[in-house]
Amino acid sequence: MKAIVFGGSGFLGSHVADSLTKEGYEVTIFDLLPSPYKQINQDMIVGNILEKELVRNAVKGCDVVYNFAGVADLEIAKENPLKTVEINILGNTIILDACREHGVKRYVFASSLYVYSKTGSIYRSSKQACELIIENYHEDYGLPYAILRYGSLYGPRSDENNWIRKVINQAISEGKITRYGDGEEIREYIHVEDAARCSVDILSKEFENEYVILTGFQQMKIKNMMKMINEMLGNRLELEFLPANSNLHYEITPYSFSPKIAKKYVSKYYLDIGQGLLQCLEDAYKRYHKYKEVNGLMMQDE
Repeated sequence: MKAIVFGGSGFLGSHVADSLTKEGYEVTIFDLLPSPYKQINQDMIVGNILEKELVRNAVKGCDVVYNFAGVADLEIAKENPLKTVEINILGNTIILDACREHGVKRYVFASSLYVYSKTGSIYRSSKQACELIIENYHEDYGLPYAILRYGSLYGPRSDENNWIRKVINQAISEGKITRYGDGEEIREYIHVEDAARCSVDILSKEFENEYVILTGFQQMKIKNMMKMINEMLGNRLELEFLPANSNLHYEITPYSFSPKIAKKYVSKYYLDIGQGLLQCLEDAYKRYHKYKEVNGLMMQDE
């Protein structure tokens, strides 16, 4: 079985590519930049999802197609509405049409819990449009699909757009964590490796032509997450709460309005959030702060 992962060089996409490889799929990664995480038995195509012929040729022969490509950050989307519409909506449709032409067995689209919430701006609208177009391709051309609505992800390979990555870097660099809001906001964090394994599990018949919610098991207040990070760093941090601004996207996990019924996938995988945060801290020290592991200890390079 062959699979291609559009956006496979990124945070979640790279983990899904690895999970597919572990399950025996022949995996191709398609992205704007070469993947720093590409395994020796994975193929790489460097390109843009707006390049129709390149996408068409890349999809040929694939059984499964994943789409993680596009503008994913809410603030970037808000600042660049035309780019967001072009990449997210047109790019998605170009991939869909290649899937239709080549008889792909399952198209898996990465959506978000923001999609039918009251927040999310142009990002939300672009995801809504993509979901409707995917339904059209199923109704008109019989293309099987699964739409995955991810909650709050964390774990290795994330960048500064990821809140946990951002606050861990601030904690290490500045000795404090700043939060706009009172910290009472609730999230259901899911470790990216758990989410990736679930993203492969949904290829089963049970989830064909379904909307699937992927979040963590445990609801947690932001302030409690901050306290946990502080404890892991020896209670040396200043925890700073500032008046809320537009960056505070939602106060509770955004299930407020969802006309498209979605199944909540109950994962059999669960990496304890404490262990997951320790993994993030170790990853941050290695990637950004010039530390290396020596005999189980994190030592700073000279």
